Amino acid sequence: MLTKKNIVRLFTISLLLLLPPVMTFSGYSLVQPVYGEEGWKEKIMELCAKTDVAMTLTTGELKELIAGCEKLKPVIESLEETPRKVYRKRLQMCRDLFAYVLESKEKAAK
Repeated sequence: MLTKKNIVRLFTISLLLLLPPVMTFSGYSLVQPVYGEEGWKEKIMELCAKTDVAMTLTTGELKELIAGCEKLKPVIESLEETPRKVYRKRLQMCRDLFAYVLESKEKAAK
């Protein structure tokens, strides 16, 4: 039988399940993302796919790519240990390449 107390409990539980994970414990989210909520992976793939053509990009485009890498760092840091290590390293390597190409282009322009 649904009493007022039970309805409030059900509402509270359903609300907690629908909200994005806010609480963390030792850097881990208490709620894991559902399949399809990992748009950050696509963003990393897009960013790192441009490493092949990094030398042909303008300095503005390189700065945008570096900024994109910086924006993804907090997302990567919130992952579990193993994927965090893998994606952190990959993102850092892509960022370092873009920074190196940007630096070399700026030196060549002087």
